[in-house]
Amino acid sequence: MKLTARHITGLKVVIHLISLAFVALLITNTLSGGFGADPVEGLSHFTGKAALNTLILTLLISPVARKFRQGALMKVRRLLGLYSFFWAVLHLGVYLALDLGFNGSLLLSEIVARPYLTLGAICWLILLALAVTSTQGMQRRLGPRWQKLHNWVYLAILLAPIHYYWSVKSGLVEPAIYIVIALILLSFRHKTIRRWLPGLPLRRPSTERS
Repeated sequence: MKLTARHITGLKVVIHLISLAFVALLITNTLSGGFGADPVEGLSHFTGKAALNTLILTLLISPVARKFRQGALMKVRRLLGLYSFFWAVLHLGVYLALDLGFNGSLLLSEIVARPYLTLGAICWLILLALAVTSTQGMQRRLGPRWQKLHNWVYLAILLAPIHYYWSVKSGLVEPAIYIVIALILLSFRHKTIRRWLPGLPLRRPSTERS
């Protein structure tokens, strides 16, 4: 059965409801002390993993749509991408407000000094660029450059779990699983990535016959 416009609308409603439910959970845990002895760390991990999980779902749309021949499913990808950026904004906001006391200059020095923050900042800037240019109007203005810009999401999905891995002091299994998931998602797009990255041929040169 092919998905119709009505199905897509319903799916978008479900995405909104689930996302708002997680926002409510975030608020409830914050007010009730549900994030444990270190609420700042709990808030940071909650928002960071929400951003990463939503980004994973965003990149999962294309292979699922191709596998089941449901092209209409691509219409929910932008919504998921915007929610990923929403959580990334909250993730940065938690760090800037609660760890650094809104000290912008300290934020910049920390990003330069700490490699895991450098990776996080790169991912954040990529998601910002993709969110700003996600509209149909921007797609028309940018033309072919739009797809080249949005291919940077491949870098974000790789760097984000590495950022997570470097940021934790214990419990490395979960971020390692995220790295594996990211590599699997990228493997689905190996041909696109090899076209996008300069200097990598699409296929091995054929050997000359004697």
